[in-house]
Amino acid sequence: MSRDKKIQDYDPLYSFLRHYVDFALKLSYRTIRYVGRERVPTDGAVIYAPNHTNALMDALVILAMDAKAKVFVARADIFKNPTFARILTFLKIMPIMRMRDGYEEVKKNNETIERAACVLRDRVPFCIFPEGTHQTKYSSLPLSKGIFRIALSAQELMPDMPLYIVPVGLRYGNFFRFRSTVRVEVGEPINVGKFVAEHSEHNSGEQINAMRDLLSGRMKQTIFYIPDDENYNATYEICATVVKQRVKHINDTQSGVKLRGLDAHFAANAHTVKYLSELQERDTERFNRLIKLGNAAHEMRHSKRISLSSVSVKYPVLSRILKGLFLLVALPYVLPVSLLTLPINCVCHLLFTKLKDYAFRNSVRYLVNLVMWPVLMIIYAIVAFVCLPWQWALLVVVALLPAPIIAHETYRLIRVLVSDIRLLMYPELRHTYEQIRQEIFPRKKY
Repeated sequence: MSRDKKIQDYDPLYSFLRHYVDFALKLSYRTIRYVGRERVPTDGAVIYAPNHTNALMDALVILAMDAKAKVFVARADIFKNPTFARILTFLKIMPIMRMRDGYEEVKKNNETIERAACVLRDRVPFCIFPEGTHQTKYSSLPLSKGIFRIALSAQELMPDMPLYIVPVGLRYGNFFRFRSTVRVEVGEPINVGKFVAEHSEHNSGEQINAMRDLLSGRMKQTIFYIPDDENYNATYEICATVVKQRVKHINDTQSGVKLRGLDAHFAANAHTVKYLSELQERDTERFNRLIKLGNAAHEMRHSKRISLSSVSVKYPVLSRILKGLFLLVALPYVLPVSLLTLPINCVCHLLFTKLKDYAFRNSVRYLVNLVMWPVLMIIYAIVAFVCLPWQWALLVVVALLPAPIIAHETYRLIRVLVSDIRLLMYPELRHTYEQIRQEIFPRKKY
């Protein structure tokens, strides 16, 4: 008699599709940067604990962190449809009850805990978003207790195997824009068995609270974290305003390898947030002046629909020249492929009108491209080989393969170039940014 198939078991179809899903994910971002993967323990079972900011894309980014299959959890109510439940199970997602579902429903999580322990015993990574819901902010939500109950119960069920909770920080360049950037940092793991032994004098509730505080602190170290909700917009505006100056300052004052790219932006923003926090304590008047400037810049920029990328770009003049040259070169290609990718854009915009939460936009665009572009390519290839000599048809097919990415990048550059022009034509806003920079770096002229 064959045993029942477990969710973590090898599935050849899943494994085959996984390569395509990961490849499509890489095309969905200009840059995906993984930091600290060497911190993931290899001597036991692992529960990944990422922050949650970008709906489905968060899970896909975690999945693509390495070649291993991973099992995820999702809220139980989306499993009510039997067909959808089978699809989710195929995708290695299992249900978890939440307190809002009612106490009687939460008691059903005992089965989830047993299945999670089974997954972990097979050394398949398990992933749960401890914040419970997503928010499109560079901040942090209180952690739910579910991940800790699962971890403690799973450790009891497998006392012979180390179990680790691994914090993971996801930092998106933009929560809503397709083809943005994402930086993923693995934090310092928590050895669950060791933690329990060190807190053996406490009951399980106290252990959960202590572990929650520890995980929360380690997660915040891996993300771009703005703790001041009251002055969130101003703080974020100030961070973007001085990011290139802050990167230069860090690289000038530290020895060793110079920071570049997403790592440089991450470090610069963390330094600026820390600077503002310390400034609030030692010089309230200057802090309030900076926050006032930050709020003013935020309101002016939004009123004119100016992108922050126009503010934080390292070499603005060179950047605008290169954008213009690329648009000139790409235009003959972009015009026809825009028509051929129009079905994808139409479906995306139709679905966008039905979304109440903007955080799902990237997920929707990713899924639409994932499904529709191969279908359209087959249709276009058939038409090309029917209407053209095979040599020309093959050339057309090859030229069309990157069409959605090239077209989207062109539209993005047009949007940013328009934003650059708006910023150039708004001297009051540029003067405000100059004031912010002079407040933080008074000896420098920009």
